[in-house]
Amino acid sequence: MIKSMTGFGLSNLIEKDSKIYIEIKGVNHRFLEISIKSNETNNDLDQYMRNAISKQINRGKIDVRLNIKSSSKTEYFINGELIKKLEKSAKKIMNLTELKFKDIKDIPGIVNIEVGQQTNINQVKKEFNKALKLFIDSRKKEGSKIRIVLNKKIEGIESLTAKILKANKSNLKFRIRLFKQKIKKLVEDFDDSKLSQEVVLLALKFDVAEELDRIFFHLKSLKEEVNKINCKGKKIDFLLQELFREANTLSVKLDAPKTKNLALDMKLLVEEMREQIQNVE
Repeated sequence: MIKSMTGFGLSNLIEKDSKIYIEIKGVNHRFLEISIKSNETNNDLDQYMRNAISKQINRGKIDVRLNIKSSSKTEYFINGELIKKLEKSAKKIMNLTELKFKDIKDIPGIVNIEVGQQTNINQVKKEFNKALKLFIDSRKKEGSKIRIVLNKKIEGIESLTAKILKANKSNLKFRIRLFKQKIKKLVEDFDDSKLSQEVVLLALKFDVAEELDRIFFHLKSLKEEVNKINCKGKKIDFLLQELFREANTLSVKLDAPKTKNLALDMKLLVEEMREQIQNVE
């Protein structure tokens, strides 16, 4: 299964006491690079997300954006019972009839503070896993599209290779005839039989049978890799490099206009495939 390095996953949880927004984006990259931006610092959560990503993803630049908002409030409670006791004591000791709040607010126990419940980290992890699953699913979906495109282009190269193979014998005859014509223009006195022998040997140097055999072999390997469950983009890219090299050799060796154009079409298809594969994990 081909996995694209481009993907997107989003989880947005809104509850009474909190809001959790998690966004994951991915683009192509030679290696795995993870960037996490969050409005809340939590080393354990950061490490959890990095580990979860690296376990399921091998290549790509991954950007995670995390925004946590807590609607819980800090509340203040006045201890009325303690104030009454202080007033009673003050009357007895200092004969005071009234206590002002500004005079007693800093006395421990007068003002009690209750902090609202903090964001549940386990809930954040749960929402992150949802976003990560959506992100991975989107990469698989995009990868399936790439696989269809690659298979079609492989079929196109197979068709071109078969046509060149069929035309290879006639291309050899074309070469022999071309060499003879060129040599006859340069040499007036020549032994026709010896000339024919030399021309055939020379033309055989431009035979493309070996290149065609290697192309068929690379195509077979390429089809197997593209349709594997765990295919690797780097291996596909290597096979495409080999294919391009053979296609380039064909375009140099083939002189007949028709077969030369077939080789050029093959090079174009391989180049298009190499562009597609740059986004494969």
